[in-house]
Amino acid sequence: MIESATDVSTAQIIAPKSDTMARLTRIWEGMLGVESIGPDDNYFDLGGDSILAVQLFIRIEQEFDVKLPLATLFDAPTIRELAEALQPDASSARWSPLVAIQPDGTRPPFFCIHPHGGNVLIYRDLSRHLGSEQPFYGLQCRGLDGAQPPLTRIEDMAALYINEIRKAQRRGPYFLGGYCMGGAAAFEVAQQLQSQGEQVALLALFDTMNWTGVSVPSLWLQSYHLGQRLTFHVTNFLSLDSGSRAAFFREKAKTAWGRVRVWRSILRAKFTEPSPAAESDAWILGQIWRANIRAYMDYVPQPYSGAVTDFRPVRQYRGWEGPELKWKGLAQGGEEIIVLPVNAPGMMAEPYVKHLAAALTKSIEAAIRGYRTDPGIVQS
Repeated sequence: MIESATDVSTAQIIAPKSDTMARLTRIWEGMLGVESIGPDDNYFDLGGDSILAVQLFIRIEQEFDVKLPLATLFDAPTIRELAEALQPDASSARWSPLVAIQPDGTRPPFFCIHPHGGNVLIYRDLSRHLGSEQPFYGLQCRGLDGAQPPLTRIEDMAALYINEIRKAQRRGPYFLGGYCMGGAAAFEVAQQLQSQGEQVALLALFDTMNWTGVSVPSLWLQSYHLGQRLTFHVTNFLSLDSGSRAAFFREKAKTAWGRVRVWRSILRAKFTEPSPAAESDAWILGQIWRANIRAYMDYVPQPYSGAVTDFRPVRQYRGWEGPELKWKGLAQGGEEIIVLPVNAPGMMAEPYVKHLAAALTKSIEAAIRGYRTDPGIVQS
């Protein structure tokens, strides 16, 4: 049978993509520890998380010599879709701090800033629990693409993120939030927006400390926190039903391994220059981690004329419970404290993130009612 020109053209297009899918399948199966992954299986449903995603994309870069941003997983969470993104004719959008985690919905968008790890994949489950009517955007750290150094001041991060936020929402009122260090950055974003004459309807801080004037914890206390963190994880684990325990254990094991690699790279960087291979690996994450922690500890927030909604775990690390670490003295518009039924390190983890999502939904709805009835707030 003579193959038509159309058949030949189709074969030439499909073959490279099929080869890409086969190679991606081998990578996914090896890293996820799952056999027989189908082309339309979802990365997150297979147990993938933000820490493993970093290693996955490093492996993809080594295999295909193509550097994709981690946020690609929001638009291409399957092997078939990721293979499309790797095709030579795929449109290569400019890397941006703004990530549309869930851009659809009728409510005002919620903008959530990265924690000290720098990426925003950690917010996927929170966005999912908020539902399809809640637009959700993440702000990821500059430097994740390896092309630019990370910023070292919260104030500079906030200025950059405001420029990106306004590309998605030109005018306020704005709904802002962030986990850990990301909450401090959100606080500064709110400050700068207000100084520009904009309204902030909601400022949500997720387990965020105010480190102003607080010394770095001693080596003994840091060691104690490591043991306490393990105790919290065990307590969280034992509170789950048998069906949820295996998934929780796998997630925490992957997270721990990813952090070990980052910490190891930070320690290595103190004594040696990074190699080109390391620079595209955990070394970049180590530099981001270190820059963000330093920026967080050095940040001196100023009094804020608006209100703060402070989401806290029911059990906190020793030494982190004091009022000097909170935001009441800075939030001139008041502070609402919402205590969630979870220990300190579990707020963003399944299945506990559903408690945060439920509480945040109520806060968003209350803020929407507030700005719709306030004649002094101009709606965009």
